[in-house]
Amino acid sequence: MSKKTGKDKPNGGGNIALNKRARHEYSFEQKFEAGLSLQGWELKAIRAGRANIGDAYAVVLEGELFLIGAQITPLIQASTHVIANDRRTRKLLMHRREIDVLIGRVQRDGYTLVPTALYWKGSRVKVELALAKGKQSHDKREASKERDWNREKQRVMRRHNRDA
Repeated sequence: MSKKTGKDKPNGGGNIALNKRARHEYSFEQKFEAGLSLQGWELKAIRAGRANIGDAYAVVLEGELFLIGAQITPLIQASTHVIANDRRTRKLLMHRREIDVLIGRVQRDGYTLVPTALYWKGSRVKVELALAKGKQSHDKREASKERDWNREKQRVMRRHNRDA
C-alpha cells in the first residue's frame, strides 16, 4: 500500500467557505468541530464551491444543534426528483458531552454559536463553530485601532531592517 500525499486528496482539502465578518462582529472564546448532515446534491454543490456561511448561525433545538442560514446553492444538474432548498436547516453532528457543554454555555452564559469555517476533513465536510459573545461598537473600534497599530509597527520594523 502506498503512502498518500497531499496530491491524492479526492476533494482538494482545505477550506470550503469562511465567515470573515464573524471575527469583526464577535469575540471568540472557544472553537469546536462539528460534522454536517448533508444530502447528495449539497455535497456535489459544495465540491463545486457553491457554499456560503456568511449569514449562518447555530441553535439548540430539543437537545440537538442545527445550522441555520447556511447557503448551499444547488447545481443546475441537480436531480430532478429532489426539491433543493438552498437555505434549509442542517443538523450538526457532535458528541453528546460536547453538545451538553455548548447548551449550558449558550443558555446560562448568553453565548452565541457562530460558524467560522466550512472545510474538508478527509472526505467529510466539517464546520468550525465558535462560542462567541457579540462585540459592542467601541470594542470594534478598539480592535480596528490595534490592527492598524500592529500594521504600522510591522512597517517600521521592515523599514528599519532594510536600512540596517
